[in-house]
Amino acid sequence: MFDDTKLMDRKAAAAPNRAADAIVAELEAQIGSGQLPDGAFLPAERELMAQFNISRTVAREAVARLAGRGLVEARPRFRPVVRRPGYDAALSALGGIVNQLMGQAGTVKNIYDTRVFLEAALVRHAALHARKDDLALLRQALEANEAAIGNSAAFYVTDIAFHAMFYELPRNPVMPAIQRAFTGWLQPHWQRMPRSPERNRVNYLSHRAIYQAIAERDPDGAERALNGHLAAAWEYVRGTFEPV
Repeated sequence: MFDDTKLMDRKAAAAPNRAADAIVAELEAQIGSGQLPDGAFLPAERELMAQFNISRTVAREAVARLAGRGLVEARPRFRPVVRRPGYDAALSALGGIVNQLMGQAGTVKNIYDTRVFLEAALVRHAALHARKDDLALLRQALEANEAAIGNSAAFYVTDIAFHAMFYELPRNPVMPAIQRAFTGWLQPHWQRMPRSPERNRVNYLSHRAIYQAIAERDPDGAERALNGHLAAAWEYVRGTFEPV
């Protein structure tokens, strides 16, 4: 026998979703046109309720969907901020999923291996195609890394900045967005690692070897140095944490 009560419950649950569809479409159009510019606050929840004559539930559902698409940055107790469509927004939308996956065995290693694979190609590209001004910027990043050896917090920042240069050199906006995503996804593991000036110096020397191979236009040497550096770094991670 057909249950009318269940049908009514399904219709009631679907109603907020249909209402949110229209709100999301309208706000997405405003973001795309620039009417809601990048970095602006999204209208407050009460404003959305009044503007579209919707309930609080529908307003929250619409904001959650926009955040899921990377079109707004939503944080607890803060007004959502508009983010125009772009590569960072697209990858940011994956962040919640990736963070959930991080709890599964093998995920950290899979992401790390993807980073190694990509950076190996990038250092080869740098060795073959880096211009003089690119090499100068890479050298500056290396020097900043050396200067920070005695300060582990600063060294971590300069370490990221040195590797970020590989993603900048192809002048492809997708690459820096990928690097920022990798950094964000792996950062919780990296920041928990014990650090010391001795360990920092080992990493700096690896960075120097990568730079020297690039400066000497030696793609094979650059790839070897990069793979050796990141393989050693992974062993340090693997020996520090629970199985990842």
